[in-house]
Amino acid sequence: MSGFVTGDAVVLGVRPARLPSRALALLIDMVVIWALYLGISLGLVLATASLDEAAAAAVMVGSFLLVLVGVPIAVETLTRGKSLGKLVCGLRVVRDDGGPIRFRHALVRGAVGVVEILATFGVVACVASLVSERGRRIGDVFAGTLVVRERVSAGRVDAVPPPPPWLAGRFASLDLSRVPDGLWLAVRQYLTRMRQLDPQVGARMAERLAGDLAERTGVDIPQGVAPAAYLAAVVQERQMRDARRVTRGAGAGAGLPHAGVAAADVPGAAGQGGIAGLGGAYGSVTDGGPEMTGPGGAPGGGSPAPAPAPAPAPAPAPAPAPAPGGSVMGREGGKSAGTGFVPPA
Repeated sequence: MSGFVTGDAVVLGVRPARLPSRALALLIDMVVIWALYLGISLGLVLATASLDEAAAAAVMVGSFLLVLVGVPIAVETLTRGKSLGKLVCGLRVVRDDGGPIRFRHALVRGAVGVVEILATFGVVACVASLVSERGRRIGDVFAGTLVVRERVSAGRVDAVPPPPPWLAGRFASLDLSRVPDGLWLAVRQYLTRMRQLDPQVGARMAERLAGDLAERTGVDIPQGVAPAAYLAAVVQERQMRDARRVTRGAGAGAGLPHAGVAAADVPGAAGQGGIAGLGGAYGSVTDGGPEMTGPGGAPGGGSPAPAPAPAPAPAPAPAPAPAPGGSVMGREGGKSAGTGFVPPA
């Protein structure tokens, strides 16, 4: 692992790239760039056949500098330290403090690379990379950059550690709507890497992140709660709220009956389906909203009041059977119910 420190006093745990991976990435880049250069040169030779030798030589020198020097510099600048070969090998060029490189870093690397890579066929770069502790070539030394391994296997990614059990549900009433995504990302990255940091540096980072989080939520850190435990508990609370939203959204669409009954006629079908399974102290407060009610409408999850039984609907009167003549007549004592006409016997 690399031991250099960023501007925020964070010890980076990146792995510097060594000579084999860098050589493979450089070989891929050189094959692509030389193929591009040969194609452009062939086109220029055909296009400048009518020019004199001096003009043709100037065009060839210009194409050499543009393709073999300008293209790598432009690619590393636009991709913030990547190229086709580095992308294939999972490498990236970063600054000594871990930040992304800029145009001046790529320019210095490209200018020095003309001598140590193109002019000497990479011999100087290989020797410098073998001698350097971090595998840097001369261009990296002058530019203040470092090539690191960016690709990390999924099995090595640590999960967010859970908070102490006695903190579960203690921050259920926090308003997390004003916490920006950047702060959430910083807290999550700290929690997943805090075991790899220096204890003093990690303690300072935890205090700073906990202070920023408490300022955003408007509630001070409780007395006796460690900053790292406070961060873990708040992150777990946010994850529980996200899980409730997903479950509530799925239950609102899947919990309705199929016989034409409205959602309001089914107790709990609109917002309580699937939430009761979460249980515990996390089932009482939504994200910045009012207190959730328990099943049946009782606040705080108490015993539900029995719902009144619906009144039975009156049975509809049977329709009279149609007469052979197409008219409907109700017979009452041999007379028509509407006209008094007595049919003949």
